[in-house]
This record gives sequence, structure tokens and C-alpha cells, in this order.
Amino acid sequence: MSVRVLQVAERDGRYVATIATADDVVAGPDEVIIRVAGSGVNRADLSQIAGRYPSPPGEPPGLGLEVSGILEGRGAPVCALLAGGGHADRVAAPLGQVFPAPPNLDLVHAAAIPEAYLTAFVNLVIEAGLERGANTSVLVHAGASGVGLAAIGLAKARGARVAATTRTAAKRDALERAGADLALVSSDAAWKAELEGRFGPSAIDIVLDPVGATTLQADLELLATGGRVVMLASMGGAKAELDIPLLMKKRARVIGSVLRSRSREEKARLVRRFTGEVLPDLTSGTLAPRVDSVVPVTRAGDAFQRMKENANIGKLVIDWTI
Repeated sequence: MSVRVLQVAERDGRYVATIATADDVVAGPDEVIIRVAGSGVNRADLSQIAGRYPSPPGEPPGLGLEVSGILEGRGAPVCALLAGGGHADRVAAPLGQVFPAPPNLDLVHAAAIPEAYLTAFVNLVIEAGLERGANTSVLVHAGASGVGLAAIGLAKARGARVAATTRTAAKRDALERAGADLALVSSDAAWKAELEGRFGPSAIDIVLDPVGATTLQADLELLATGGRVVMLASMGGAKAELDIPLLMKKRARVIGSVLRSRSREEKARLVRRFTGEVLPDLTSGTLAPRVDSVVPVTRAGDAFQRMKENANIGKLVIDWTI
């Protein structure tokens, strides 16, 4: 048996996807085989295509960090978090990184869950200490991304007051529909003043920030005493000056976080907690992944291009069932 594998390259500013054939995948120790229904597209895929973000040592080298599908030999619908190789019609997944697909969701759409919701959970709850009913104020940058929308929903489900930013005015409504109490356009120079006018000065307890250099100073100024900034990426620049006196004055913490390079053992622990604490809300419909587009594998390049152009609101999913 052979496996269909997606290969993507950038040519003259456009993404070109082809379907290659590879030898069948074989489950290693503590791995299971999943017949893939959907695979999620992530900005990490674009970085990997550009040669900047390879798979961690010992993990599959191909593109793709999340899938939904059927657990071979058991027939169970599942989702899985991967460190690579997810854009294929069969994958070997670490058993500890597999969890049940919510029965209320279409199985292809369920591929929108693992990376976005685990990233939101790990960074809001585990890294930043967001507790249920703690009257916490949260700021989510890049709120219209898959992770951003998941973070807004998760924070609201835990009783937080949430502000979220987007660079694109047309996406502001999507932040409000996701539950944000305040939706801000970060390309508007007045966004920070607007937030302070609504929430008060120095009122933010947790900032989830994939932007980086261009937002760090504002993050620190907005923080309440003891606040936390969790840095997920550096889309707006990799290097910034740090206002150390302000950091000290606010007794604040700036936390760097990445999910992909964590060990399988650590990911298994995170997935167990996620399955117990977040999956019930996805199963009940309290939380629901926002899927921007489902693209057949024959047109997969369109999904990568849409992400590059920052046109998507929520997740882009590749359908392997057709």
C-alpha cells in the first residue's frame, strides 16, 4: 500500500501543491495509524516551506501539524496533534497525542481543533495560569487566526473579559462573533487608547501575542501588576527593546512558548489535560472551531495562498476524503 503525501513549494509568490506517492507509513512504538479525513493548515507550514522551521529531530519531515480521521483497526473518529507529516492520507501518530473527535462535528472540520485549541489551552491556562471565574482580563493579538479565535472562545468559557486585535478592519466583526468584549483594529493608532478607555489603564492580566516586536511595549504598558505576556511567534519582528524598569515595576512576566518542539511525553501530558478540561466544551458545543474554508486536496495550494495573503478568518482545512 502507498500513501498520498502533499508537497508544497513557493514559486514566484504563489504556492504550488502536488500530490506525491510514498511508501506506506508504519506505526512505531506507542504509535497508531490514522486514515486522514482532514488536515489543518498552519502558518508554521509556510515557515517550513520557506526553510525556516523544520520538523524536530526524530519526527516526520513533511508538512502538517494536525489531522482528523479514523483510527485504523478500531474505527474510532479521532483528532491528533503531530510534529510533522500530517498533510497525507495516512499518518502514524503518537498515541498520547490522539484524542476523540467531538461527535457533534463533521470529521473533516474536526481537523481545525488540535493545533489551535491546544495552543490556546497550553498558553492561556498552563503558561499564563488562566483560572475559571477569576475575573481575569485577557488581550489576544491576531484574534482572527485559528489560534486567536480559539483563545477568545476558551477565555470567555472560563469567565474572562476579552479584548482582541486584528490588523484588518473587515475582520473586526469576526472577533465580536467569537465572543470578544472589545474588538480592536491594531493598524489604527488609537487601538491602545480605545482598550484603556473600555478596560481601564494597566488592566490586562494576560496577553497572548504572536506578533512580537511591534506589540511588546504596548503589552507591557497595558499589563496589570503581576501580568503575563505569552509570546507565541514573531510575525511583527523578532527583536525588540525591553523596558526593564516597567517590567520590574509591574512585576510582570514575559513568557516564550512553542508547542511543536516539546517532547512526546510532555505533549501526551498536555493532551490528557486538554481532553479532560477542554474537549467536553467542544463536545457540548460551548466551544466550536471556526473553519474559514475546506479545500479539496487537489486544490490545496489555494489554502496555503489564502493563509499567506492573511485572507482567512479561522482555520483552513484540507479535505482528504474526496
